[in-house]
Amino acid sequence: MQISGLLASIGIGFGASFIFATILYWLDLYEKEPFLLLAGTFLWGAVISAGGAFILNTVFGTGIFILTGSEAASSLTISVFAAPIVEEILKGFAVFLVFVFFRAEFDSVLDGIIYAGVVALGFAATENAFYIYTYGFLEGGWAGLGSMSLIRIGLVGWQHPFYTAFFGIGLAVVRLTRNWFIRLAAPAAGQAAAILAHAIHNLFTSLFGSPVGFAFTTFIDWVGWFLMVLFILIILLIEGQQIKKYLKPEVIRGTLTEEHYQQSSSALKLLFHRILALFEGNYRQQTQLYRTAAELAIKLHHLERFGDEQGNIEMVDALREKLSLLSKSMTS
Repeated sequence: MQISGLLASIGIGFGASFIFATILYWLDLYEKEPFLLLAGTFLWGAVISAGGAFILNTVFGTGIFILTGSEAASSLTISVFAAPIVEEILKGFAVFLVFVFFRAEFDSVLDGIIYAGVVALGFAATENAFYIYTYGFLEGGWAGLGSMSLIRIGLVGWQHPFYTAFFGIGLAVVRLTRNWFIRLAAPAAGQAAAILAHAIHNLFTSLFGSPVGFAFTTFIDWVGWFLMVLFILIILLIEGQQIKKYLKPEVIRGTLTEEHYQQSSSALKLLFHRILALFEGNYRQQTQLYRTAAELAIKLHHLERFGDEQGNIEMVDALREKLSLLSKSMTS
């Protein structure tokens, strides 16, 4: 009975995170990140971040209980202070590693949000499975499992990606500016915002235990998520305009056709053709074409803004040649 409950909890926790990660993957319409890199960040969140946070939070909680003799003080301190700091640093470190070692795949603000969101969903998968089993199934049986699943997945399922996204944005700002003050301040500000948002949520959850208080906390969470989605949509709009600007001369050069240009620079057309490609059997080819087009536009933007920093000219030439071959193969 307990084994079936454990397996169900793991299945729900990880299954929901896989679905949410897929949503993030599809949100990145123009330049999708490498699947293996995203899988690695997800595993980091699920194993290293979640495991490390469990150990450190337990150690801190035990220490505070020994000092105060109060279980309530220990629980509140861990929830509001220790957990937000520990968890956001452990999750953020995976995003930092991607930023340092896979810099070529970290080109925009949306990239920062995607990597941060995926590692956070890995963390959430493990944490949700633990909560659903421990505080849902073990305390209330299958009914408890169902109600805890609703809370952890349906009501607060996007909380961890929301927090960690701020650090991803901070690192993306470093990628997009040469101002050294901003480059130093942005990651610190992003990490501080992630910790603060996490702490505020945990504080409200700890203080407001009534149904009204819980509803208020949930409302605040959803307002924050709505604003983040709005921010992402604005980023997509800006990226679309940049792609239009930098790919238009490539049509004249013969790098890609007018039709492929129109598809590559429109979010709606891109989404439509990607879905259509699933049924036409050429999804991989079309994905490569559109991703290469977006990468070329981004590198052209970087070349114009930063010059030949980190080999931008060489990367532009390579992407231009690759895009030309893909475009020709799709029209032949």
